[in-house]
Amino acid sequence: MHLHCDSLRGPLKAQKNKEHTRQVRDTVVKKFKAGFGYKKISQALNIPRSTVQAIILKWKEYQTTANLPRPGRPSKLSAHTRRRLIRDAAKRPMITLDELQRSTAEVGDSVHRTTISRILHKSGLYGRVARRKPFLKDIHKKCCLKFATSHLGDTPNMWKKVLWSDETKIELFGNNAKRYVWRKSNTAEHTIPTAKHGGGSIMVWACFSSAGTGKMVKIDGKMDGAKYRTILEENLMESAKDLRLGRRFVFQQDNDPKHKAKSTMEWLKNKHIQVLEWPSQSPDLNPIENLWKELKTAVHKCSPSNLTELELFCKEEWEKMSVSRCAKLIETYPKRLTAVIAAKGGATKY
Repeated sequence: MHLHCDSLRGPLKAQKNKEHTRQVRDTVVKKFKAGFGYKKISQALNIPRSTVQAIILKWKEYQTTANLPRPGRPSKLSAHTRRRLIRDAAKRPMITLDELQRSTAEVGDSVHRTTISRILHKSGLYGRVARRKPFLKDIHKKCCLKFATSHLGDTPNMWKKVLWSDETKIELFGNNAKRYVWRKSNTAEHTIPTAKHGGGSIMVWACFSSAGTGKMVKIDGKMDGAKYRTILEENLMESAKDLRLGRRFVFQQDNDPKHKAKSTMEWLKNKHIQVLEWPSQSPDLNPIENLWKELKTAVHKCSPSNLTELELFCKEEWEKMSVSRCAKLIETYPKRLTAVIAAKGGATKY
């Protein structure tokens, strides 16, 4: 005689009821915060005491009553292993999911990478592309902090008189080698040093102020002091005039040796142009860096197929930069200084 397998299992469990609405779960938490016990909440809302307990426990662990993504069965990981995963990702932001998976397997917990990723997401850690910024030595941080502190009290009108400048390399096919780090949203604790890599590209010089973008110039060949002075002679005063900065504007440039060459500084002095004292290795302090990022994104959306098109699109997109965007960058400059001070001269979200 053959018995059907179900007859050996006993009666089937009743199907689980549909989950309670977010409103019900929120009400449970609200009453719990108000001092109600599980039993009273159960009676008031006419739901099982075990359900009330489950909602409260979930809220205590994740600080939310929202539905969280779940696997089909309970997690294989113990609470201790979950805490260790979160701690490892926080301490070593560049650790990969594969490395975390191997480390959990070594202690006897074999789980899928998606399970690890989900645990990190619940704790607020997400994989983000690491910001690419120069490595800052202590002396660089000290100089940035000094600059930010000394200029924190400057009036908004002072920053409106500044003509910001910089050079940047723009790649034909964009930046490749992205590196990911685990970090909380809206933070910039983790950066990786910038590195040169090959591929077709052009170098450009440009300037801007709160009144909008100034001239943009493609740099042909290797930049040297003489070539830099030519760029200034042909574009600096004209940009200041177009942006109506007046004769008493302040010129910002970084401390590249070509910029600080004796002949260049003499030229600026002869033209009665005031130069803003600038700390070395301080991209966070120059708002043109934000425009560079937006420019490169816009240009690569145009999909230039050669360097001639790349130059054309760069100049077109630079001219399209809105005055309101430029003005906003300068209007919020005091916040940038405050962020640098808070970071003790280190990297910020800017």
